[in-house]
Amino acid sequence: MTKSLTMTIVFQAGSLNYGEGIANISELKKFHRGNGEVYTYASRQSLRYDIVRLGNELFDWNLNTVDKASGVVQFKKDVTIKDSVEMDLFGYLKTDKNSQKRAAVVRLSHAISLEPYKSDLEFLNNMGLASRIGMDANIANIEQHQSFYTYTLTMDLNRVGVDGDVELSNAEKATRVQQLLDIVKILNRNIRGRRENLAPLFIIGGVYDVANPFFLGKIFLSSSSQGWEIQSQPIVETMKQTFAGQTVGEQTRIGFLHGIFANEGEFADLFADKVGSIEQFFQSISKQIQTYYGV
Repeated sequence: MTKSLTMTIVFQAGSLNYGEGIANISELKKFHRGNGEVYTYASRQSLRYDIVRLGNELFDWNLNTVDKASGVVQFKKDVTIKDSVEMDLFGYLKTDKNSQKRAAVVRLSHAISLEPYKSDLEFLNNMGLASRIGMDANIANIEQHQSFYTYTLTMDLNRVGVDGDVELSNAEKATRVQQLLDIVKILNRNIRGRRENLAPLFIIGGVYDVANPFFLGKIFLSSSSQGWEIQSQPIVETMKQTFAGQTVGEQTRIGFLHGIFANEGEFADLFADKVGSIEQFFQSISKQIQTYYGV
């Protein structure tokens, strides 16, 4: 049976991903919208890197899986998904006369800011070090942006632990998915001497019969006299959509970190027993994962 997990997450962080830069200015990765607003983002590659890093730190994921034997850095020819959770979840490409590849089981979007960038800059110098040897300080400018961000993770549950002749036990499949959930719950990023917290403040999604990121592009932020609010109408409309004789809302749950968003009560009124804490959201998903794999 085909089953897919999708989660759209909102977190708050600052200055998550830098590009090449110009002269002594470190530029954030960003893009322009048609209305003239500028939004920063952390690339999906950076999110993948941090998920794998935490997988190694928390669960001892095997990262001794690459070499340059063929002239390029890539996964070793004799390493399979049995040896590597990373290769299982995020795919691989091994190039030679008998190339091997695996499409990613876990798909990530960029983490895009929900608040526009207003060209804030931080001035820096290395006076602390330069003054020790009587030298003039070097100066630099770094773009800074504190914002709420949103990204979406989508995962094909039926493809976890299956690759050609290799198939893992259902218990191992469930363990790998649970590890990913545990990582997402406490995801963080090391960037320029800071550790930014990417843990969910709001999360929406569930386990569905189709692999579709239902809530990608549906999260919008607004402010009121009470504080920040997540706009409910796009979510209401998405919940009403039907596929295969069922609505999106039937399989969807919502989690809030209480006290962050001013209209949390509105969501509780609109969606009743589908709304709970972040921990309740993950517990619900974990139970569905266990049921799917029969463990």
